[in-house]
Amino acid sequence: MGVADLAEYPWDAVAPYAETARSHPDGIVDLSIGSPVDPTPPLIAAALAAATDAHAYPATLGTPPLREAIVDWFSRRRGVTGLSPAHVLPTIGSKELVALLPLLLGLGPGDVVVHPRAAYPTYEVGARLVDATPVAADDPEDWPEGTRLVWINSPGNPDGRVWDVPELRRARERARQLGAVLVGDECYAELGWEAPWDARPIPSVLDPAVTGGDPAGVLSVYSLSKQSNLAGYRAAFLAGDRDIVARLLTARKHLGLMLPAPVQAAMTAALGDDRHVQEQKERYARRRAVLRPAVEAYGFRIDRSEAGLYLWATRDEDAWTSVARLAELGILSGPGHFYGPFHTRHIRLSLTASDERIAAAAVRLRTAS
Repeated sequence: MGVADLAEYPWDAVAPYAETARSHPDGIVDLSIGSPVDPTPPLIAAALAAATDAHAYPATLGTPPLREAIVDWFSRRRGVTGLSPAHVLPTIGSKELVALLPLLLGLGPGDVVVHPRAAYPTYEVGARLVDATPVAADDPEDWPEGTRLVWINSPGNPDGRVWDVPELRRARERARQLGAVLVGDECYAELGWEAPWDARPIPSVLDPAVTGGDPAGVLSVYSLSKQSNLAGYRAAFLAGDRDIVARLLTARKHLGLMLPAPVQAAMTAALGDDRHVQEQKERYARRRAVLRPAVEAYGFRIDRSEAGLYLWATRDEDAWTSVARLAELGILSGPGHFYGPFHTRHIRLSLTASDERIAAAAVRLRTAS
């Protein structure tokens, strides 16, 4: 396929609806893209500032303090034990890794990349860049022979689906049968809302209850964009199978994929502090508690959405009709068409707007219902 053959960037199609929403007398409420709006925590910004004398090239591997911080974080926050610094690797945000992983793993024509049916589109983009075959399938029994890479997204974007331990264990067993690498994209794991995930941690694909303590063939990808408001820092990392991590490290060295040294220092500070993560989760919880009932009062049904940063909503009409309907209220949403062909009657609403904008959206929805 190649870069020149990629389709137009899908979000460009939303521009006319954004123009309509901006014409609202009280301004637009942009719930379309999950880009954080809250301040970067001061301790993280201070760590970045203190590391700005970055005259030398940074290490692709990451600094020892950062690698130790990632290992400690997995143990403390995700219940993943048995990792060492050799099992982890920082990345320049998670999107570049999602897009490049098929290439870095040496996949190509004839190989299958499995991703969720309701999926972040970059999984498919990464497969097509290397002429592999993307297959949308949630049930491990539907993963075909020839599968070499399986993406699980838990909590899911856009639908908020959480995979529990038995489901993750089954996925790992099937991936091993196929000889595929199993990768959990887990960047919303701190944002559980509904039972049981409101009271207990969302499991990682690297959880010992899933892997039996052996991470062979398994990777977890995580981003600090959501939990720490670091989208602009491009701060992410992966962990898992030591041999795969070593292969990815070699490839990334050749490609010059180095995380800037000040960002590595900021990540180290962020990973060592749990308080700001809880404060951010509480912000999103308040916004969700305001927005969800208003969306439902307007006539939408919320599906799944038990965790994550979005409401996955439908009025059982084409998603573009729903997008246009909300744009007239000055509210911008994302159509389900962007997340595969199976959910064209859903829209995605992000919780990443200020308290004031979320409250404004709720008033408009209730007034119009």
